[in-house]
Amino acid sequence: MASASTFLSHPNPQANDVVSSAICQFKSCSFASQSTLFGSKFASKSLSLHTATTRPGRPEPACASDSEPISASHSHQTFDVLIIGAGIIGLTIARQFLIGSDLSVAVIDKSVPCSGATGAGQGYIWMAHKTPGSDLWDFGLRSQRLWEDLTESLSEQGLDPLQLLGWKKTGSLLVGRTPEESDMLKGRVRLLCEAGLRAEYLSAIDLLVKEPELMVDKDTGAAFLPDDCQLDARRAVEFLEKGNRHYSSKGRYAEFYNNPVKSLLRSGGSGEVEAIETSRNILYTKKAIVVAAGCWSGSLMCDLLRESEFVLDVPVKPRKGHLLVLENFNSFQLNHGLMEVGYVDHQTAIPLPNISTSGLLDHDGQTLSVSMTATMDTAGNIVLGSSRQFAGFCSELEESIISRIWDRAGEFFPKLREKSLSDFSKSREVRVGLRPYMPDGKPVIGPVPGLANVFLATGHEGGGLSMALGTAEMLADMVIGNPEKVNSAPFAVHGRC
Repeated sequence: MASASTFLSHPNPQANDVVSSAICQFKSCSFASQSTLFGSKFASKSLSLHTATTRPGRPEPACASDSEPISASHSHQTFDVLIIGAGIIGLTIARQFLIGSDLSVAVIDKSVPCSGATGAGQGYIWMAHKTPGSDLWDFGLRSQRLWEDLTESLSEQGLDPLQLLGWKKTGSLLVGRTPEESDMLKGRVRLLCEAGLRAEYLSAIDLLVKEPELMVDKDTGAAFLPDDCQLDARRAVEFLEKGNRHYSSKGRYAEFYNNPVKSLLRSGGSGEVEAIETSRNILYTKKAIVVAAGCWSGSLMCDLLRESEFVLDVPVKPRKGHLLVLENFNSFQLNHGLMEVGYVDHQTAIPLPNISTSGLLDHDGQTLSVSMTATMDTAGNIVLGSSRQFAGFCSELEESIISRIWDRAGEFFPKLREKSLSDFSKSREVRVGLRPYMPDGKPVIGPVPGLANVFLATGHEGGGLSMALGTAEMLADMVIGNPEKVNSAPFAVHGRC
């Protein structure tokens, strides 16, 4: 692999255009979904699709088979839910509507899945760096348990979560190297145990047994959470797409990729948003429009509302990150996922006293933070990170940052210092992604005030993979009117946008 290539992946590269199956023409149809596609304990129930009477002037839904994607001539179509964004958040929201209701769904994206932050992620499904009692705690815990439920369901059906999702229960180690960090970790372990998680503090000797490659001294310690997991974003997206597409033949699912959204169309009477216009289609909605476009969500909403009197400032912005993947490094082994204590405060980009945060650096006038994270993926490759910086929407690979990631990792793993980064010039991959950052560190999930049928689901920063299923459940419950499982108030649009 070329050493300077920016990672960009799509698990189904043939899906370069509209890959879709439209809504069935019939007023109602019933079917039984196959639970094996999504591993859902609830997806085996018989669902009934009832298509509401189409409004005057609105086109009837088209009909196509699995092998007959909609052609460009089908320019006007109707769905219950339109989702803008085909990252892990958008695809899991689509999945939730498909398995938990009889609503029809279309996913629209200016590019293809895994072309944003999703494809550049490290795959943490962790609680080690979250704080009990915080706004994110119950939400993160719920999402982690939903991932665990999904993998257990797959296993019960004789399927392999490792193969389908890259799912591994590796456990996590949050590593400290100073007396202050060790004291903080001991306190964190107490909080985690009181919150009901399995956690323990490891001294230097115990930590070395867990991870022989790690450099330790008398002040080194770690919080160990044996139930934390990781997954592979590309495999997860491929699994979600395959499951979603099962509903195409039922007339309930369609994809419109490489098809940028241009504007929102509002009803002349009620003022409610009734459709979106893309570069090739007008897509009508009967229930909701969900904007899940990652770091582009804020600028997209500004563009979509430019012609109206409605003002909405979504303060989400891109936060660039690099990951370094070392291939065929067989002499270096990791048994768990690791991150340094500085990663916990990594999001704030503010150095804290007595915490060896990874070094906040001035990089061409930008604040750059680099913290050690290390995992081993399903192929046995070593994945090292991670950096955070505000560089606009630039996603170009920066070798100087890769060097800093390498140097930081070498401070924790002496074996890495035995080699030069140039030794991996032909056996490395660099992933560059733009995380959707919110200033208060919490995602935005909920209806847009004044636009009752428009919802936002963005701002997860580096936690999109871990919080995806919780986000999907929360948003679908809002749209459908189900009781919420987790308090959604901390993530509301009102007062934050």
